[in-house]
Amino acid sequence: MAEATWEKPQSTTEPVRARGSERLKFLIGGILILAAVAYLVISGTLSGARYYITIDELVSNPEYVGQTVRVAGAVDGATINFDSQNLIITFDAANVPLDYENLATALHEAVIDPNGSRLTVRVEGQPMPDLLQHEAQAIMTGTMGTDGVFHASELLLKCPTRFEEAQPGQSIVEPGA
Repeated sequence: MAEATWEKPQSTTEPVRARGSERLKFLIGGILILAAVAYLVISGTLSGARYYITIDELVSNPEYVGQTVRVAGAVDGATINFDSQNLIITFDAANVPLDYENLATALHEAVIDPNGSRLTVRVEGQPMPDLLQHEAQAIMTGTMGTDGVFHASELLLKCPTRFEEAQPGQSIVEPGA
């Protein structure tokens, strides 16, 4: 039998690459990826710095008309109206200042203030929420119409009398439980 050996042929047509240029390409690519990630993190943080705006800010700035915004206010229970046939909820929300110590007190004072800003809210296509009641905190996402009515697509409610925050040193579990 004949013996065969294999040898790698030497190619003279293949260009020789410098290792330094390959490392430079990877370094530039890595820097570009890191810069893109940093830009996305920073822009996302700055745009979401505030969870919502107040009713005063919405009513006083005409630039918000037609834009999707998130606004918070106190529900005036006397104005709640629900059309069960068409699933349309309307109510007035009163301005709640950004700085307060007790949410329940701030909501109560906002609703009884005759000089405070008010906003008529219209929510379509949703059943009547159980928490939609007098002096509940409403956080609404939607658009301000040219007619002065806020057309909400999302309605989040918090009733401060049912969800009281525990103070430092207080137990969350009720005594005797």
